[in-house]
Formats: sequence, structure tokens, C-alpha cells
Amino acid sequence: MAAFDAPFTPVEPVRAYQRVAEQIEERILSGELPPGSRLPGERDLVSQFGVGRSTVREALRVLQSAGLIRSRPGDPLGAEVLGVSADNLSQALGRLTRSHLCSLGELIQFRMVLDAESNRLAARLRTADDLARMAGLIDRMRSLTGAGLRAFSEADALFHQAVAEASRNALLGLCARAVHDAVVEIIERKIADAGDTAVRRERSIDHHEQVLAAIRAGDAPHAAQLARQALHAYYADHVEPDTRALLSAALEQE
Repeated sequence: MAAFDAPFTPVEPVRAYQRVAEQIEERILSGELPPGSRLPGERDLVSQFGVGRSTVREALRVLQSAGLIRSRPGDPLGAEVLGVSADNLSQALGRLTRSHLCSLGELIQFRMVLDAESNRLAARLRTADDLARMAGLIDRMRSLTGAGLRAFSEADALFHQAVAEASRNALLGLCARAVHDAVVEIIERKIADAGDTAVRRERSIDHHEQVLAAIRAGDAPHAAQLARQALHAYYADHVEPDTRALLSAALEQE
């Protein structure tokens, strides 16, 4: 019998806390433990899993670091389930960019592709309620032109989320918020400090009005191109010089 060309590699032993964390995570992801619900108390978990207190605590730390639960020492009600949200994804994207595994240019390019496709699908699938929601968020942005950056950015994010949700793709809605938040965390404040924020906000509102008009008219190609153009104009000068070609490539997509 011929020997394997590539031998098997050693495996890492699985620790008990990992199995505990996996079981709880599976219940959360399946919806059996929805956001806002509570895990059993620490003593009850020790009994149910048949492990020590330290094992349960380590499992809870793993789940908390993943953003799936919120655990407070001594809380008699048990850890609160947070579930999967855009916060989990935006934090991961932010960490990837800061670690240089993913460049800022790549993150902006990804948002260009994502926003363009959200706009395209929304132009085809939006409802009257979707259009009303988008219009209301533009009005909210307009009312916040003199407010702090965080409030304006939040209204901006909600508009893009509304567009993504109008595409009828739940993953697009989740990713739209996550990518927006990651970009804001990394670069938005630097841009705000570098120029006239009032002018930038007016341009942003004008862009959103154009997007809404294209979506309302059902003009999918134009709605997609507006997303690419706006993001390229806003961020191209602020990404790494060697990744600007990525943005130009995304801009030229049809």
C-alpha cells in the first residue's frame, strides 16, 4: 500500500470551555436564544454542562469577546444575549484594516461595490414605504446639519441601511451598516477635521437626494453609479496612494 505524500498533522486538543461556548453559540445563532434573552445563571450552567465554574466563566468570556453576550460579574439574572449584529462585523472589519491584513483602500472599494449593488436592487424592488423611509431620513439629515458629527453620521448610516433593506437582501443590510461604521471609525473624523464640514454635509444631503430620485424612478444603473461616484469623490484622496487604483477600478464598473 502506497504511503500518503502529505502526512497528517498534529491536532490541538479541544478544551471543555470551547465545547460549552460552541453549544451556547449554536443556540444563539439558531434563534433559540434570541437577543435580549438571558442565559441560565453561572451555577445552573455548571450543573447543566457538568463542568467546573472556571470552565463556564472562560466560555462566557469567549462569547462576550465575540459580541454574542454581555456578562456582568455577580448578575443574578445570567448573561444577556446580544446575538449577531452589524456591531460584530464592523468591529472585525475595523480590526482587519488596523492590522494591515486589509487596507483602507480595499475597505472603501468594498463599500463602493456594496452600496452600488444595494442601490441597484433597491431601484428595482423598493416599495412606497421604503421610499417614505428614505425621504424621512434625508429630512433628518437636513435637520442635523448643525449638530455633532455622530448624530449626522448616524442618520447617514440609517439611510444607507434603508436602501440596503429595500434591496430585500438581509445580508446586504447587515453589511451596509457594518462597513459604514468601520469606515466612520477609521477615517471619518480625520476628514471632518480636514475641511469645511458644513459644505461636506450639504454635498452629502444632495447626493442622498439624487440617490432617492434614481431609486424612485427605478433607474438602477444610475443609482448604482451615484454610489460609486460619491464614495470615490469623498474618500479617494484619503486612502493609501498605492490602493487608489482599487477605487478607480470600482468607479469604472458598469
